[in-house]
Amino acid sequence: MRKIKLIIFPGYYIPHIGGLETHVDEFVKYLSNDGNYDIYIFAPNIPKYKEFEIRYNNVKVYRYPAFEIIPNYPVPNIFNIKFWKMFFNLYKIDFDIVMTRTRFFSNTLLGFIFAKLRFKKKKLVHVEHGSAFVKLESEFKNKLSYIYDKTIGKLIFKKADYVVAISKAVKNFILENFIDDKEIPIIYRGLEIEKIESIEEDKEIKKKFKNKIKLCFVGRLYKWKGVENIIKAYIDLPKNLKEKIVLIVVGYGEDLERLKKIAGNYLNNGIYFTGEVDFEKAIAIIKACDIYIHSSYKGGGLSSSLLQAMCCGKAIVASPYEGADEVIIDGYNGILLKDNSPEEIKRGILKFIKNMEMAKVYGENAKKFIKENFNWEKSVNEYKEVFEELLKNL
Repeated sequence: MRKIKLIIFPGYYIPHIGGLETHVDEFVKYLSNDGNYDIYIFAPNIPKYKEFEIRYNNVKVYRYPAFEIIPNYPVPNIFNIKFWKMFFNLYKIDFDIVMTRTRFFSNTLLGFIFAKLRFKKKKLVHVEHGSAFVKLESEFKNKLSYIYDKTIGKLIFKKADYVVAISKAVKNFILENFIDDKEIPIIYRGLEIEKIESIEEDKEIKKKFKNKIKLCFVGRLYKWKGVENIIKAYIDLPKNLKEKIVLIVVGYGEDLERLKKIAGNYLNNGIYFTGEVDFEKAIAIIKACDIYIHSSYKGGGLSSSLLQAMCCGKAIVASPYEGADEVIIDGYNGILLKDNSPEEIKRGILKFIKNMEMAKVYGENAKKFIKENFNWEKSVNEYKEVFEELLKNL
């Protein structure tokens, strides 16, 4: 039997840090266990890393020259001859399936062009991770992003041979704004549960804040992550409680300096920013903390950091957005808020602080929920069914 050749065009890839990156990396790790698949990845070389490497079971990764016009939105360096050489060399390989991930990245458009603007078109599977239009600090950039979504984004959805949503929130967003196809499947990601369980808690954080209740957030610091609302909720806590609590914000992004200004006098005096850390360090910090806060506005598909915090057995205070209302059962495995306002976040924090035994039980239930529902082998089998369906008549 001939191997199925699959090429993936992700917005970013390892070593860039984020939920999309770990999603794609873990997906190819488990799919590559099946010897019937020959997997390639074509991604922007941000941050600068190896132009070519082989990962896992012969997953071939090509990283092309790229730069960011605005933070976290890479574009290929079309003025660099190396980019064109790498891109046109892909045409020498007879791929069966092209996979793109998240409509608004330029690499998704590149994958679309590679699959469809050619004499012999390739099967295109588009996996969508977003559940809202892009929100940045600049209204002008937001309008440009919206126009791009409604033209190029819509074209990608309409011309893809198969569309997959990573959560119910994503599927609803697609149906409301791009295509009317209620048969779009939802395939949840898996989690590397054993790897997460093997990481020890961060001893430095544990020691530094030994007698404090530790709140934490992990993620990219974009406006739509709503981190400013966690900070405002913390500042608004009663003074006698605030002295017993610290907030640790893990991550980086265009919002970092603005968030530090909002923290004001509490910066490094109750509110602490770690900056960019790797996956293991982020998990270690989550494990050293007591309460994880998910503060997103409508936007992402299903927060990887939220799932990881649940897997760590943490008490969760969550806005209903970015897939949280699909995994947090209020009163069982976390506190599901009405929205992501500072008042609601404060309410959730106080509810746990008044009953830390309840927080512990909810954390244990969250961990159990993840083990039962987020399994990579199950997810990969569902993707294989999609691939086999597309290729059966070829």
